[in-house]
Amino acid sequence: MSSTTETTSGETTAQAPTGYTLVPPPGWDMIPLHEGTSEAIKRIVDGSVQELPTDIPRDDLTKARLELIKRLKKVARQAREARAMDLHLPVERIDGVALPASFIISEPLSAPALGMDAGMVLSSLRPDASQSEEVTIDGAAGFRVDGVAQPDSAREVEHPSRRIEYILQIPNSATPRWLTVSFSTIADGRPDSEMAEILVELFDAVMTTFRWSYA
Repeated sequence: MSSTTETTSGETTAQAPTGYTLVPPPGWDMIPLHEGTSEAIKRIVDGSVQELPTDIPRDDLTKARLELIKRLKKVARQAREARAMDLHLPVERIDGVALPASFIISEPLSAPALGMDAGMVLSSLRPDASQSEEVTIDGAAGFRVDGVAQPDSAREVEHPSRRIEYILQIPNSATPRWLTVSFSTIADGRPDSEMAEILVELFDAVMTTFRWSYA
């Protein structure tokens, strides 16, 4: 994302955003993937360990801590491999159960736009998109894509998951660039279940709070 630039005539062009803000659901946290990843994982693990029973044996506490660190590092690695710059995930349990959901903010993607209609742009970014609709988020045109991701042993994905993506054109960018916000949940094992729909609605509500930020 670029900063304010000037035209050859000396006029200042509109500024492109340098980042984003949003309001996550209660009990969620964010792991940055460019820098500060280890610190964020430690903060999340420390908070989770504090919620465990005080009478848990020390050995069990250590095992739980190491297992959570291992799991979060794996999730962060998979998100980074998917070209994500931020990972948002639930860190508080509900009735003793962790929500099986997360969403990532992608690195900006470039896509040719000159002479391309909306459908062609979407096809170039998501050739496998099936259910999609055009949306506008904080003044940015884009798409909401709804689908199901199948298990992928190569990426260590064992279960099918419901996947919602918002693909947003970055405003005032010198060249056409797009930001993708991708939500995924295995819900209760069925991507079309009532639980999956509730979690999708939660993510859609989060996206109503999405705003571009400027330096």
